[in-house]
Amino acid sequence: MSSHTAQTELKLIGKLILEGDLDCRTGLHIGAGKGSLEIGGADNPVVKDAFGLPYVPGSTLRGRLRSLLEQASGLAVPSELVYLSRRKGQEVRIHQSDRPDDDICILFGRNPGRLDRVTGGEPIEGASASPARLTVYDAPLVSESITAQMRENLDDELTEVKSENAIDRITSQANPRTLERVPAGARFHFRLVLDVLCEEDRPLLARVVESLRLLEDDTLGGGGSRGSGRVAFSGLRLVWRGRDFYAAGAEEKELLASGDLSALQALVTGGEFAASLA
Repeated sequence: MSSHTAQTELKLIGKLILEGDLDCRTGLHIGAGKGSLEIGGADNPVVKDAFGLPYVPGSTLRGRLRSLLEQASGLAVPSELVYLSRRKGQEVRIHQSDRPDDDICILFGRNPGRLDRVTGGEPIEGASASPARLTVYDAPLVSESITAQMRENLDDELTEVKSENAIDRITSQANPRTLERVPAGARFHFRLVLDVLCEEDRPLLARVVESLRLLEDDTLGGGGSRGSGRVAFSGLRLVWRGRDFYAAGAEEKELLASGDLSALQALVTGGEFAASLA
């Protein structure tokens, strides 16, 4: 847990900006929903932007990072979960508490109002919203990462179609399905911004880096247990922009250039990191 208290005052100190590449080690499927089916297309297409290019939605990456942190912190248990949605068949359970030192809620924000606990009992009554410190932007495809050699073997110009079969355990009848995927070797450019609103926020980047490391040994998107969604991070650049950057045009401070997650984690967990954010 963090050192925040109910008396912690919030005032912008600066912003930490982390950019880099998200590399697909296996095919990546982030679904576009059934509403975008095309005749002759895959049963499960990937999400694409207005130019027809696959991308990683910021909401998908942000939600995955949050869920991995919740699991690692022992907070993905019924006693710590509330219902974000209770629609039958579309229930959404997330961690949320009213504890001022809950760094998951500090990073990702709190929803105001009444939220029902999964275990029942007294609901959480949020008197006011708590601002999210972490912003995750949509990650566009780096088009040149899909090479000419890769395009020759793809089912579409930028994507592949993976065929799968679900086997009935009684009749042994196959139920074929297809999954559109961005191929292994594709690369997306991601950008995260962490607002530092008080002195107690300075260690929060370490939790973000922890979630990125967890994701490298987990999966992103659909079909993860069937081989899809293994990713890695590379070419990381970390920049500090203090309040004077916005108020008076002061220079930004580059804290890391072209590093990997190991280098980034060593930086943000070092004793000098908080002092460098001046």
